[in-house]
Order: sequence, then C-alpha cells, then structure tokens
Amino acid sequence: MPYGDSEKYDMILDINGKLYKLQAKHAKEFYTEDNQLSYIKMKTSWQSGYTKQSQYHTNKYSKNEIDFFVTYFQGKNYLIPVEECSTEKVLRILPPKNGQIKGISFLKNYIDEEVIKKL
Repeated sequence: MPYGDSEKYDMILDINGKLYKLQAKHAKEFYTEDNQLSYIKMKTSWQSGYTKQSQYHTNKYSKNEIDFFVTYFQGKNYLIPVEECSTEKVLRILPPKNGQIKGISFLKNYIDEEVIKKL
C-alpha cells in the first residue's frame, strides 16, 4: 500500500538498485462462446473530478508516473509497460478467431520473471 493513498503507484520494485513504480490493476476474464478463457482485460486509467456534464474525467498514466502495470492472474504476476497501454489493456490467452497476431498482446509474454530478466 502506498503511504497516504495519493501516489499514482501502488508499489516499488527494486531490481539491482533501480526502482520501478508499479500500479496494480484488477483483470477481468472473458470467455469464448464455448466457455474457453479467451483473454483478460484491465482498465489502465484513473478517473478524477467531474466534467460540466457531471461525469468523471478519465486520465491515462504516463511514463513519468509509473513504469509498469501489474496484475495477478491464476497464480502469477504479470508486468505490462505503461507505454504499451491506453485506457485499457487486453492480454490474449487464445489467438483471435481471424488469426491476426500483429498488434496483439499475449498474456504469456508478460510473466513477471521474464519481463524482469529483460530489465
């Protein structure tokens, strides 16, 4: 837990003396029509204040605020670089039905141990 609950990050990761700021996010599961786990999705934005129409304003995290989003799913942590995200992030488990892989993020590529090895 961050001290005071006013920071953009939830935790700090220290790797070889370099500090990385992480923002924890809950991932929601999505299934195919035949009940196979297809992908997870998480919101990677935060809301603040009200607009003139009494709606929240959505803000994106920046590289100046955090380094990674982290989510815990099926017993593993996943680290997603902030620069790969807009206001939400989809991590595929199954490939799309149309076979497209360009521009698709697969969950297996974000396992924390593997991401950390590349830092």
